[in-house]
Amino acid sequence: MRIAVDGMGGDNAPQAIVAGAVLAAKSIDCRIVLVGDQNLLREELAKHKDAPKSISIHHAGSFVRMDESAAIAIRKKKDASVAICADMAKEGLVDAIVTAGHTGAAVVATTLKLRLLEGIERPGIGILFPTLGTPTFLIDVGANIDTKPIHLYQYALMGDVYFRYIMKKNRPSVGILNIGEEETKGTDYVKEAHQLLNKSRLHFLGNVEGRDIFNGTVDIVICDGFVGNVVLKVAESIADVVGKLLKDQLKKNPMTMLGALLAKPAFDALRREVDYSEYGGAPLLGINGNCIISHGSSDARAIKNAIRVATEFVQHEINQHILEAMRDSKE
Repeated sequence: MRIAVDGMGGDNAPQAIVAGAVLAAKSIDCRIVLVGDQNLLREELAKHKDAPKSISIHHAGSFVRMDESAAIAIRKKKDASVAICADMAKEGLVDAIVTAGHTGAAVVATTLKLRLLEGIERPGIGILFPTLGTPTFLIDVGANIDTKPIHLYQYALMGDVYFRYIMKKNRPSVGILNIGEEETKGTDYVKEAHQLLNKSRLHFLGNVEGRDIFNGTVDIVICDGFVGNVVLKVAESIADVVGKLLKDQLKKNPMTMLGALLAKPAFDALRREVDYSEYGGAPLLGINGNCIISHGSSDARAIKNAIRVATEFVQHEINQHILEAMRDSKE
């Protein structure tokens, strides 16, 4: 299996990207192609004396900055690293793409070059959130903010496939993120999507609220990309703030410091539970290809896990199962 990794994407590129690729190459059966400035990537790779031979470098003359317009950048920067990754996937040179760079650019590049799966109208980014039980899969978290009822319905179909094959749970539950559980709540397009899902074969629970994302009562939560991205950023902020507040409180006196020392294994386990790097990356569902989008601040471990997620996506033939689900939904 061949994975193209955007070597220039992310806050910590290329150092963290290369380090993550090295970690992945040591533990995952795949060939990794680092895409980006070949001089920078070679220099960084040379720092890892034990780097596996399964890592190669493909030159890209530029990259998309976070402050650039995604559509304009992809149109003008034909040699941008994420665009080259998409080109390689289109030509069949790689089986999947991993990028921690500009999310919008990744969506535009893959949608334009790889196109969408037959029947899918808009792609959606799905992400796993830690809960009291099985993680909740939230889709969409930023690929599409101009959402129609049919898009939410298709997000549910794609989320159902992903959860069944990746999380290994038959008939996962689905809910629409709303301001209340009653069918009469929400915008017109959410109400219409509710009706579509009520008639589907999915295990649809109806409307769910923000708290349900984290309490483990629903497996898949669907929403438009604007709302989903706000939820994602708020969740990240809360986790960071709570961690810092707790740390400050534990340092206040010798007794709490002693208690913190004794409870360190529990704190470490909790940190791993809520750490995005454990999940690696978010699949961009709906494109006619395989793309995993990592957090912009991904470290080496997060990149390694994103590459693992990419291999699982390919191995489980998620796109083929989405096409099958689309055909079944029309019968």
